[in-house]
Amino acid sequence: MTTDTDTVPVLQDEPPPPAPAPRRFWAVRRIPAAILAVVLLGGAGLLLYDVAAVRAEHTAMAWRSSLAHDLATRPLDDTWVLAGAALAVALGLWLLVLAATPGLRAVLPMRREHADVRAGLDRKAAALALRDRAMEVSGVQSVQVRMGRAKVGVRAVSHFRELDVVRADLETVLGGGIDELGLAHPPALTVRVARPPRKG
Repeated sequence: MTTDTDTVPVLQDEPPPPAPAPRRFWAVRRIPAAILAVVLLGGAGLLLYDVAAVRAEHTAMAWRSSLAHDLATRPLDDTWVLAGAALAVALGLWLLVLAATPGLRAVLPMRREHADVRAGLDRKAAALALRDRAMEVSGVQSVQVRMGRAKVGVRAVSHFRELDVVRADLETVLGGGIDELGLAHPPALTVRVARPPRKG
């Protein structure tokens, strides 16, 4: 006697969605925005007050009358006109650069394991961690670490052991240290080892 058995589908856990590519952190830039807002608000308020005063049959402020007269009579190739135009262009370019660049160069983005979690590592903290790792290498007397977004420059002073051996140990230890930092874009490593300067 045979019986038909219903097959029960086995539910498998779906893999989590891939985390998005890490991006640099954007600066809030509160100070430039506040300065620009105050300047624009003050200028607009002063101009609006003067226009309302003229509409109320009062005389215009001396600065606006003088400015209107200068703009009407001064030639375009005048030094002050060119200087004002250059200043306005420079200010506009500065604001465009602030709006188009992320800033926060001191924060290095880390690898994203989850889509809804972002993490960053301070550049000085990363340099300090690598320096501590380098000081554990035998023969190293002092270390200077310069941490950049694309490159790590390490200068070590070794008072004993062969310099090539110390350099190889530093490259191995610091290479592992960079991997353990979990940075999204691990920087290239450059190691230089020298003897301490002779006294006298």
